[in-house]
Amino acid sequence: MAELEGNCLIGQSGGPTAVINASIAGAITEALNHECIEEIYGCLNGVLGILNEDLIDLAEESQQTIRALEYTPGSALGTCRHKLKKQQEYERVLEVFKAHNIRYFFYAGGNDSQDTADKISKLAQEQGYELRVIGIPKTIDNDLPVTDHCPGYGSVIKYVATTIREVACDNESMGQHDLVSIVEVMGRSAGWIAAGASLAKRREFPSDPPHLIYLPEVAFSTEKFVEDVQRVLKKEKYCMIVVGEGLVDADGNYVATASSQTDAFGHAQLGGIGDYLKGLVESKVGVKARSARLGIAQRAASHCMSATDAEEAFSAGQAAVKVAVEGVTDKMITILRGESDAYTFETGLAPLSDIANGVKKLPLDWINEDGVSMNFQYVKYAQPLIQGEVEIPHERGLPELARLRKLRVDRLLAAYEG
Repeated sequence: MAELEGNCLIGQSGGPTAVINASIAGAITEALNHECIEEIYGCLNGVLGILNEDLIDLAEESQQTIRALEYTPGSALGTCRHKLKKQQEYERVLEVFKAHNIRYFFYAGGNDSQDTADKISKLAQEQGYELRVIGIPKTIDNDLPVTDHCPGYGSVIKYVATTIREVACDNESMGQHDLVSIVEVMGRSAGWIAAGASLAKRREFPSDPPHLIYLPEVAFSTEKFVEDVQRVLKKEKYCMIVVGEGLVDADGNYVATASSQTDAFGHAQLGGIGDYLKGLVESKVGVKARSARLGIAQRAASHCMSATDAEEAFSAGQAAVKVAVEGVTDKMITILRGESDAYTFETGLAPLSDIANGVKKLPLDWINEDGVSMNFQYVKYAQPLIQGEVEIPHERGLPELARLRKLRVDRLLAAYEG
């Protein structure tokens, strides 16, 4: 296939991860190797930046800054949760692409973001505008279909499992069969993050925390919960619980929500399940309880970044550019696990339409019959993803993280008034 000459545009969308910027660094690094890619642009705040023609010149960033992106959390380009709904918005995206000769579009995001990329690509095809669109996987929730796992997941569960081990030391010193400690983690529709807490257990100490893990895949029962806590406290000085924010009851309703409002994609605003369980412990078990909500700290903890995760994220960005230059479009990069005993990976491809709006649940056969612990199959899956530490330079005792200069690209169109 003949080379397609033009500019590329890179964007980020949805919730950040500890390694999403590593993917951007990989894409920029690879794009600089191809003469057919003339300019390397970034859109600020995802599709909102495209609508507002708010673009920056990534080729003007220093190589030192690009390298620093590999260990900098958050979304360096800015992000959004804006859903393109009106045809007018899609038309505006293509108008901006045409004005700036964007021929390659790389979008790092989760389920909804890949749906957006897919629809943009389809409109370009309808209009006969040659454009290659490649999705870069991202989500700490690890719930994208097809790919073995998602960049961002290894780092978040490394942080969660580390936190459990650290907090357990505190609980061990304080508990006298009368302390319940609850840690609430993210996970809207699947229990991948909560399951990751099980990695904190040491083989030689099977009673290590977390003692109970509550997952969205297992319907919550108040009666069973009380029995579970009482059972643990009879044997242990304290009971440590990890719960996913998306916990549901037998009817499929969220047990706790932070608000009755939904976001642009119709998702409920979750949060508060930890406090809800705390109330149950104090009222029905009759012992003191503490609740900690890790919140955004779990997706921004670069000090707990997995080296394996960072490497895979960078490789996903590189692969996106490579396949696009080769003529591939309408695909998302996937992570494929090697078949040998020693962990290896390579990148693959999946149609954007297979990813868009889908959800990969935690396999039920990875959950023990008690419904509150994980078996060896999950550990075998997750353990390799948290391996290795990333060396981060420090200045005056604190991490020295990247910050883009964000040199603006001149606007060529009238302001968007949609």
